[in-house]
Amino acid sequence: MKVDLTVLAIPAYFAAIGAEYSWQRAHPVEPGTRAGDYQTADTLASLAMGLGSLVAPYVARKALDPVTPGKGRYGRALLAAGATAALLTTVGDVVRRRVRDGRLPEPQTVPDDVREVQEELAALRLAPAVPRAERPARSLPRRVHGGLAVAAVAGGALTVSTVWAARTSARSFFDRSWLDLGTAWPAWAAAILGWDFIYYWNHRFMHESRWLWAVHVAHHSSQRYNLSTALRQPVAESVTIAIPYSLLALAGVRPAMIEQARALNLIYQFWIHTEAIRTIGPFERVLNTPSHHRVHHGSNRRYLDRNHGSILIIWDKLFGTFEPESEPVVYGLTRNIDSYNPVVIGTHELVDIARDVAGADTWRDRISFLVRGPGWAYAHRPAGVPDHEPAGVA
Repeated sequence: MKVDLTVLAIPAYFAAIGAEYSWQRAHPVEPGTRAGDYQTADTLASLAMGLGSLVAPYVARKALDPVTPGKGRYGRALLAAGATAALLTTVGDVVRRRVRDGRLPEPQTVPDDVREVQEELAALRLAPAVPRAERPARSLPRRVHGGLAVAAVAGGALTVSTVWAARTSARSFFDRSWLDLGTAWPAWAAAILGWDFIYYWNHRFMHESRWLWAVHVAHHSSQRYNLSTALRQPVAESVTIAIPYSLLALAGVRPAMIEQARALNLIYQFWIHTEAIRTIGPFERVLNTPSHHRVHHGSNRRYLDRNHGSILIIWDKLFGTFEPESEPVVYGLTRNIDSYNPVVIGTHELVDIARDVAGADTWRDRISFLVRGPGWAYAHRPAGVPDHEPAGVA
């Protein structure tokens, strides 16, 4: 029976949370002046997200396996539905353009009247957001067209993510490899260091691609910073793609050892979510520490998209994303969602992506709203799209 070390560590998590809370009680400050202090609703939200992250992989497997192309019985249906939605969206684009312009423009040209409209829209993007209640209602055809665009993009994303997961399993990669490092210490070193290195890049991409950020943002949504924040984990990782950790299997690391390396990395990351420890001295140069990770959770401009490491901070120093803690950290998102509802925490950015895709006029913009950076998406979102939590990168 496979043992998940992260599950076995749950009692230790709660014991550490209790110890941190006791430390805070023994070192009181003025209410509201220490972001690490526990707040009931925030802590319960983090614990709910942690529980959801344990259950989500099993639910996702049951839900996604049947619609995985090449694997599930409904895989072709998913492909057909996505292709049909894409075709109807494209037809809608052509019809809307003809209605608006009276004719089709020449290929690779933008008519002057359309350019004027585009310039007006660009100006509107710089204006303050209009309250939802004051926005004019979109017509039924426009809503249907937007819904088809969302279905097409969602179908494509789901197809890519499910096929990617099915084709990059550790077992299949290990079976193709002629290497086997065994279970001695070199194999453990390769597993832990290799996982740490791949994690750095995946974590960095989570902040640089909105598709990945939409899932990861849940972990950054709290304006508190304590050990319970470490448990505020994403629940929708099954619908994204990442550099496969199974690449380690091609190098001869056994699949079971890769899983243990994952667990050890996650367990290490738990203790760095605290304000109680300010520094660990010379180890700060090599290891990821509470100080370095506080920076990562900061919404301060100088702290955005910094310190992505797991156990080691050397990757950030090597690849230009390191930032030391030099000013008080403001935790949370650049535009906070102000909600303790786990459903909102886990899905708000996915909802925003759907709104932006529905409001976009071209396939280039629709795909860009999914895969380009969160900051780009907010700067280019269609005028009139509700400003919920607009992809500030934290």
